[in-house]
Amino acid sequence: MRDKGRIIIGLVIFLILITFPVWYNVARGKAGYVPQLEKPATVKQCVRDTSFMKAHHMDLLDEWRDRVVRKGEVMDIDMAGKPVEMSLTRTCLGCHHNREAFCNRCHSYMDVSPYCWDCHVDPKETK
Repeated sequence: MRDKGRIIIGLVIFLILITFPVWYNVARGKAGYVPQLEKPATVKQCVRDTSFMKAHHMDLLDEWRDRVVRKGEVMDIDMAGKPVEMSLTRTCLGCHHNREAFCNRCHSYMDVSPYCWDCHVDPKETK
């Protein structure tokens, strides 16, 4: 029972340290920050709905890659029933022209480093 004070102080310090990132972000005003992404340059229908693309675009791109490379398929059907080319450069970047304002802004926010650009070249980079 003599260590009761030390245990309580230790628990308080532990709780402060474990919740520090939350309090730090609240104090900086970053707790509710969500990056604003650039809207597509042209008003076109996306291959899937917005909520699906926000959560699963990487899965769709992986599926497309596997189908193109392993099965030789080049076309997919979008949610409107129209055929679309399975291509990051031609299909996705056809609407989302500015990679910095669209892809990179969200990937930086989520702290992910996709390897898409190891093989694919942004059309603006070739100019």
